[in-house]
Amino acid sequence: MTDTTHSHDLLKKLSRRNRLRNAAIAASGVLVLLLVLTACTKEQWDHLINTPPPGGPQPNSQSRVQKAVDSVRIALEKSLGNSVPSLNLYIQTPTEKIFASSVPAGITPFTENTNFRFASNTKTFTSTAILKMHQNGWLNFRAKISDNIPGTNMPYVPNTPEWDFPNKNEITIEQLLQHSAGVTDVDNDTIPELNNTYTAYTQGKNPNHQFTADELVYQLVKYNLKYSFSPGNGFHYSNTGYSILGKIIERVYTHKGTGSRRTYEDYLRDHIVGPGTPVPLNLHFPVRADDTILPDPRAEGVERTPEGKTITFGNYNMSAQVAEGNGYGTPASLNTFVRTLMKGQNVLSPETVKLMQSRVNTHSLNKYALGCFYTENLGFGHNGERCGTLSLAMYDPATDVSVVAFINLVDKTEGGESRTGTFAMCFSAIYGAAWGGRAALGYPGTP
Repeated sequence: MTDTTHSHDLLKKLSRRNRLRNAAIAASGVLVLLLVLTACTKEQWDHLINTPPPGGPQPNSQSRVQKAVDSVRIALEKSLGNSVPSLNLYIQTPTEKIFASSVPAGITPFTENTNFRFASNTKTFTSTAILKMHQNGWLNFRAKISDNIPGTNMPYVPNTPEWDFPNKNEITIEQLLQHSAGVTDVDNDTIPELNNTYTAYTQGKNPNHQFTADELVYQLVKYNLKYSFSPGNGFHYSNTGYSILGKIIERVYTHKGTGSRRTYEDYLRDHIVGPGTPVPLNLHFPVRADDTILPDPRAEGVERTPEGKTITFGNYNMSAQVAEGNGYGTPASLNTFVRTLMKGQNVLSPETVKLMQSRVNTHSLNKYALGCFYTENLGFGHNGERCGTLSLAMYDPATDVSVVAFINLVDKTEGGESRTGTFAMCFSAIYGAAWGGRAALGYPGTP
């Protein structure tokens, strides 16, 4: 099954089918899982990925990174007792760019130009868009979302009954970026009346449904949904919070443009990644339900369910994930974006990048700031899960090393999305590949 119409019957059962419940598992937890995967100590792990073949010359950089990624994929296969279609790493140092794709025997490896869905890494792009607008004076990221767009009498979000959701008038743009606003996530959290998430429930009935931010937010009103903390006083990962940010980007850009309606996709193309931007990149953010194509060459995601079924994702309706998880592109392009962005060499000034990295939600366990978080020995960036693919994209200013890792397998056969189940093993593998690739090149690896 490679498109939505073939797999929609299964989507009804997958209320927690396609996302990370939290932005990241703590690095220490990932390390524990890595050592479980390989059944070895940290010292043995480092030895495993760095030791050259007995009696042979020290392998070159490509070979060392390939060996590191192979080691993680093979260990994951043994732990799962099942095949792993691929594990991939793009790593750039001050002097080298290396891509390693580990696949089973007889399978063609992916390349740095393979398209994949990078899911919640999209949130870093949304934050970049908001902060670019702030940098240009188009908005104030510290403003409340009920405030007016500068120079207008139009609020950042609609002032209509359909947008009168709990705590709306207390929430700031920054709190949405930090996941501290307390906006219930209708893409992740089960609504009791539906016995499912709203997006899974709706897409299960009609895989081609055109979702909108208005529609998603209305569910907060209809079911009176909110989290237990007041805005600014907690942390709860919320895709719907980022859907609201997408709406803000759309409204501000429409006002600043010709007056005709502009979309989130339009702004990212025109101002963040498109041909006229400082660093043009092969990255895309579809907003229409009929814009489902994941172009060739592509990595189709695989999800294994607790019921023992396998879903293969290729073309897919991403309209429910606009601004929070709808991005796709190549590892080379995603690496270039996160690297240039975090170095202050893209659309944001170094001062604005510092804001992005340092405005941390102190209630989060993973130092979540404005659409990014910090991981030891990987740096600043994000991760994501969508359509059978797990990924991360990070830049480490201490070593000037950037990484993009992805695995096109989400295994939920045991333990659901718990930190001890098969899902967590797959999640840990992308971190193992990233840390292992760094260590193979002589940089600090697993913390």
